[in-house]
Amino acid sequence: MPTSFNASVNESVIEEFRANEGKVGGPFEGGNLLLLTTTGAKSGTARTTPLGYVRHGGSLLLVASNLGAPDDPHWYRNLLAHPVVDVEIGISAYQALAVPAEGARRDELFAHVVREAPGYGDYQAATTRTLPVVVLEPAVPDDGSPREVRTLADKILEVHGQLRLQLRLVTADVDAHFAALDAHEGPGEPPAPGLGLQIRQRCLAFCQALEFHHTGEDGHLFPGIAHYHPHLTDVFDRLRAEHRTVARVQERLVALLADIGAADPPRFRAELARMTTELTAHLDYEEEMILPLVADVPWPPGPPA
Repeated sequence: MPTSFNASVNESVIEEFRANEGKVGGPFEGGNLLLLTTTGAKSGTARTTPLGYVRHGGSLLLVASNLGAPDDPHWYRNLLAHPVVDVEIGISAYQALAVPAEGARRDELFAHVVREAPGYGDYQAATTRTLPVVVLEPAVPDDGSPREVRTLADKILEVHGQLRLQLRLVTADVDAHFAALDAHEGPGEPPAPGLGLQIRQRCLAFCQALEFHHTGEDGHLFPGIAHYHPHLTDVFDRLRAEHRTVARVQERLVALLADIGAADPPRFRAELARMTTELTAHLDYEEEMILPLVADVPWPPGPPA
């Protein structure tokens, strides 16, 4: 039966999994098993957990059963803090965005899980906690445009394109949320007034990717380019100042996401609009000023001379 494992057997299962292209023996032989690596919510360290999974269309589903214990497992609390996770399945390894399902969709997916793996129904019966169902989605959204990366300029454009697309997806989720609220009529419960976990996870993943990108630019990219173009000091000063402005908006968004059920949707929407305005202007200016300087720099970089 697909399940999670206690700490005493984790390491041996992980070692066997990696040594045998995702296959393990004993009581887990023949089961659907993957390795999920999350970032510690408090420690910030990587933690790998063997987990059972169920397929649903093109997605993988995880259930935070914790064997029916009253508390959510650590890996689930970790992915709420850091939504982008590493997945190993068979001989494949990739990054995914972990999105807990909610409401009717959660119930539908859990029913599918129980049909495929009835033991999860036993775990649900053993606890008053509603077992979370997590959908693993692509971590980096694909806009469908083939992109060849040969230079550092191409790489910057690729990253900027991914950030723009992530922001558009979050905005589309928020717009759909407000449209559902506005369209509700007649009997029955209206949509929950808070924001959804899907919005939270996508927005948090976007904010963390943006912070990583800007930290890398401030620490490595900009100083490296400035060394060869000292006359552009004002340009780099402006870009760093814009990073700080965007970071302040990002901090407000993350603070609103801390309690998604109590988050004020109009305020969140206003901060998201501010982020879109500030970031779009920043990326446009950076591309105008920086891309011509690195258009001939090969990517990936070669060995140091």
